[in-house]
Amino acid sequence: MANEKSIREPLFHIAKRTELEWWKAWLIRGAAILIVSILCIGFTCVFTKLSPFKALKYLFTGNFGGGMFIDTIYNIAILLLISLAVAPAFKMKFWNIGADGQVLVGCLACAICSQYMGGKVPEILLIIFMFLASVLASVVWAVIPAFFKAKFNTNETLFTLMMNYIATNLVMFFLESWMKKGSTGSKWEFRNGLLPELGNAYVLPIIVVSIVTVLMYFYLKYTKQGYEIAVVGESVNTARYSGMNVKKVIIRTLIVSGIVCGIAGFILVNVEGKLDKTMVGGMGFTAIIVAWLARFNPIYMIMTSFLIIFSGQGMSEIMTKAGVTSGSQAFPDIITGLIFFFIIGCEFFIQYRLIICKHKKKEAE
Repeated sequence: MANEKSIREPLFHIAKRTELEWWKAWLIRGAAILIVSILCIGFTCVFTKLSPFKALKYLFTGNFGGGMFIDTIYNIAILLLISLAVAPAFKMKFWNIGADGQVLVGCLACAICSQYMGGKVPEILLIIFMFLASVLASVVWAVIPAFFKAKFNTNETLFTLMMNYIATNLVMFFLESWMKKGSTGSKWEFRNGLLPELGNAYVLPIIVVSIVTVLMYFYLKYTKQGYEIAVVGESVNTARYSGMNVKKVIIRTLIVSGIVCGIAGFILVNVEGKLDKTMVGGMGFTAIIVAWLARFNPIYMIMTSFLIIFSGQGMSEIMTKAGVTSGSQAFPDIITGLIFFFIIGCEFFIQYRLIICKHKKKEAE
């Protein structure tokens, strides 16, 4: 006699969407941002004991109040610039997590030029040397792991991470060499080779980042090299079959990333007028998230960069105004992480859909 068993179907299963209309995709993104904004304000009010209206007020004044507008735009620009640097590599599926180190060696090259050439050559010539040195140093730092990846298929994630630590220690070595004995300082300040201000020290860098953003958009979307990056990212075998030199594409793409990192290093040194091992501040890792969420589209990166800077600065202002000291540094990071979680989640629902299964029992013998 056959044994009968009840088999219950799963509650739901996941299916890949064919193509979602653009307005539906943005509707999902908008809903995710609205939901996470309400949650963040709620958590903030509970943590700080502020009213929702005061929390919103401080959120905006932390970004745009009291002359903060230009500072906010500058911070967005720097994060956007580093995101533009990592975007081509990640689009090619070269996992470059060494942007911090690549920017930092650019800063170091600038500082070396200012330290040893300042006052010995005309100021305009010094600025040119600092720019070229920054770009060259960053390119070299980016190409080293690219060469080993192309030649020996090494793990670029570990390689670029290692290069970050080497860059940090190089900066520490030069700082210790330049500091006076017994000094407790951790940064080196200088006044030679600084860019002219256009009313504000941030205006010229913002203009430069705007130009780089437009150029990167056209480079990735409309040039042959941008097309090759996309093909290599989709399938290395397809790229080889179509006649592309994959090794050349890898090295060339990291040269582009290095150039943009060099520009970022040059801007940081010129605006801040100092060399410090923490001056990049982990933006290379944040830039990966910015580029990934924007799906490597430079225009969308502007919005994701704005969202990250806006939430971070706004939450810091809320902590300050509320007089919160315990957890004042960690809480803004928690809120930013929550925002990331919802944005990444909405991208999942844009790519996939949940199909609810009817509760049926099947008889199995």
